[in-house]
Amino acid sequence: MEMFTTVEFWIAVGQIIMIDILLGGDNAVVIALACRKLPEHQRKQGILWGTAGAIALRIVLIFFALQLLAIPYLKIVGAALLVWIGVKLLLPEHDEGHGSIEGSDKLWGAVKTVIVADFVMSVDNVIAIAGAAESSGSGHGMALVVFGVLVSIPIIVWGSQLVLRLMDRYPVIITAGGMLLGWIAGTMTVTDPALAAWVPTQLEGGRPEVLSSVRYGAGVAGALLVLLLGKWMAARLGARAAPAALPTAKLVTRPVQSVLLAADGSEGSIAAARRVLRLRDDLREGAQLELHLVNVQRPLASEISRFVSGQTVEEYHREQSDAALAPVRAALGSAPAQEHRLVGEPGPTLAEMASRLGCDLIVMGARGVLPHVSPLVGSVTQSTIAHADVPVLVVK
Repeated sequence: MEMFTTVEFWIAVGQIIMIDILLGGDNAVVIALACRKLPEHQRKQGILWGTAGAIALRIVLIFFALQLLAIPYLKIVGAALLVWIGVKLLLPEHDEGHGSIEGSDKLWGAVKTVIVADFVMSVDNVIAIAGAAESSGSGHGMALVVFGVLVSIPIIVWGSQLVLRLMDRYPVIITAGGMLLGWIAGTMTVTDPALAAWVPTQLEGGRPEVLSSVRYGAGVAGALLVLLLGKWMAARLGARAAPAALPTAKLVTRPVQSVLLAADGSEGSIAAARRVLRLRDDLREGAQLELHLVNVQRPLASEISRFVSGQTVEEYHREQSDAALAPVRAALGSAPAQEHRLVGEPGPTLAEMASRLGCDLIVMGARGVLPHVSPLVGSVTQSTIAHADVPVLVVK
């Protein structure tokens, strides 16, 4: 029981929970989609049995991963994979071809889909959790894994929608998660048995351990590597895609006749809707103001596409869009507006849609990221401003 009193144990538990929340959100979406066609009385059973089977399988995989990490050079390989996984978190997702597996209307068919999907999609999760448990140096790696995974189960299964909305609203969460994977990669690298002769150590509990300053320094270096590499690759991908999606920037000299209102259901977008109403009233011919209400859903992770059909994903995106559009539409009252439901990276997609519709202005709510921080951690507002060829009005 003394392991519960050590700081290292609880830090490692916190890392495991954050990894599960960050990398397990897509698994939770698969669970929901796989069980959506079950009768109401069987849906909860499908989620519980599928989740139990997937978690048990994951713990077994992590157990074997912990054993393999004792082999020289495998920690270095695992660290390289974690860096890549962290970088991928910072890159925009793109839709890929969908599979042919629909949500089953049979209980055990849905359970099988959940377990198989979780097995295929959990490679990153397994490596990251094994690395976090092993690098804690507490000697209770398996206990950490079981405890951390069990604590995160209810968050993943029942709180996945909240978690996904928070990550969409505050991209800094994803950035922090990617940097956490880089931190774990750095601490894993310097504890690889193959590097034992070159890395400074000290005796702790009668056995040599890597110096704390070296381990923490390697962790910081890994976190910064993921951040800088991820942002550099995202910028390159954005620069490559922008010319094909957007026309050459132009000065807008005509009066405002058409407005694109970005709607994500947040308090910021509701405030933006009220600002559009005041804008309409300020115009001499306000009744002729053309208003486009646009919601953009981020693409689901490409791995999900292997297990659910395109129709199922479209239904999921429509449900999410309807929920986001409803409060903004209510704030507009009787004001006429055309609704558009899109899937893509929000910033570039909003800018491209405004250009396609011939809008003179984009109005959107602020999302709470500090101005001097948002260019570094990522912000829908900053991305929209960077891609748009019309003015962007940000409402706080």
